[in-house]
Amino acid sequence: MELLVALIIGVLVATGVYLCLRARTFSVVLGLTLLGYGVNVFLFSMGGLKINQVAVVGASADPTDPLTQALVLTAIVIGFAMTAFLVVLALRSQGEQYSDHVDGQDGEQRS
Repeated sequence: MELLVALIIGVLVATGVYLCLRARTFSVVLGLTLLGYGVNVFLFSMGGLKINQVAVVGASADPTDPLTQALVLTAIVIGFAMTAFLVVLALRSQGEQYSDHVDGQDGEQRS
């Protein structure tokens, strides 16, 4: 199970970094979202991967860590707000520069 979660985290982070290095704004926004998902899965796995265990201390003999679940819940809300802001920023940039390229130039060489 740990190997599967590690592979999922690795794929999410690698795909997110690849998309962040692309030259289009939608790819950058999608890459940052995938990076956020990778970090969320990493934080969630730090609490211990236990099946059928509750996060309430005292309700079971070996509870999971509730702190990581609270951190992930907070990170999801912050990630959603960041994604919404980046989408609005990308749409504004595309509307003003008539291009979705990150530097505002579509296939032109800078002099």
